[in-house]
Amino acid sequence: MWERPDPDSLAAGRTALVVFDMLEMYRPGIERSGVIPAAVRLLQSCREAGVIVCFARADHRPDGADYTRVVTDADRNFRPWTRARPQPVRPDQELGGLAYQVLAELGPRPSDFDVPKHRWSAFHGTVLDTILRAQNIESVLVIGGSTHVGIASTVYAGRDLDYQMIVVRDACTGNSDQREYFLNSVFPRVCRVRTVDEVRSMLSSRG
Repeated sequence: MWERPDPDSLAAGRTALVVFDMLEMYRPGIERSGVIPAAVRLLQSCREAGVIVCFARADHRPDGADYTRVVTDADRNFRPWTRARPQPVRPDQELGGLAYQVLAELGPRPSDFDVPKHRWSAFHGTVLDTILRAQNIESVLVIGGSTHVGIASTVYAGRDLDYQMIVVRDACTGNSDQREYFLNSVFPRVCRVRTVDEVRSMLSSRG
C-alpha cells in the first residue's frame, strides 16, 4: 500500500531541483524579480544535501524550424500583436549565442543535467522524465520562470506524471500579479508551495 509522503520533509536522494529558464536572455526580468540570491542559496543547499540539479533551458534553431506555430493575442508583456508588429516566427536574431546560457551566478557544473527544451514545459519532448526516473526521483523542486507560463506548464505536466512537485516561492520570476496569483491561488491546489528556507529545513529533517 502506498504511503503518503511527509509534506514537511524531503529525501535528498529522491529529490531533484529543476532550474527553469534562468538564462541570460531573461536577465533583466530575473533581476527585477530579485530572486537570484534566493536561487543561489537554494542551489548551494541542494548540492550540499546531494539533490541532483537540472537546468531546463529554452533552445531554438536560429531559422525557427522548431519554433512554436501557436497563434497568440499578445507578447509576454501583454502587448497585442499588430500588422505593424506581428508575432515572430523565429527567435530574436539580436540575442546571439549567449542568450541561451544559464546565469553565471548559478554556477552550473559538469555534473548537472542539461535539459534543452523547445516548448514551455520542461517535460515536453525533453530528457527530463528519463533522467528523473533513472535517478529514482520522486520529488521535484522547481524555480525560475515565468511562474504563470513555463513553471505552471512544468508543474501540471510533472503532477500528471505522479511526481511530487514543489514550487519554491521566493525563487520564482515573472510579472508580479500573475506570479502571486499562481503561487497563492493555483499551485496550492496542484502541488506544494514552499520558501527556500522551508525547503532547506525539509531537506535537513531527513538527514
